[in-house]
Amino acid sequence: KYENAFFISISEGPLRLGGTIISTSSGPYPSSSEIIPARQDALFLKLISQKMASEIRGICIVSLSAKNDLGPSASKVLIEKITEAIRQ
Repeated sequence: KYENAFFISISEGPLRLGGTIISTSSGPYPSSSEIIPARQDALFLKLISQKMASEIRGICIVSLSAKNDLGPSASKVLIEKITEAIRQ
């Protein structure tokens, strides 16, 4: 966590860099770009990156390394946990 940015890395199993997206929010809508294309859960990466960038009106980089798709329930839990951790 930085004053104007977040770097969020999510790994299943060994710590690895996976699909990575960056979002910036300096205007009314966040803007995103893929740094490393995601094999799965690209929508999750974009959603969490844009949500966190909007919260701080700054930059958010999110990386996800998972063996399989997260699925809706795991995605929801991760979003809740990340949001809770960042607001502290």
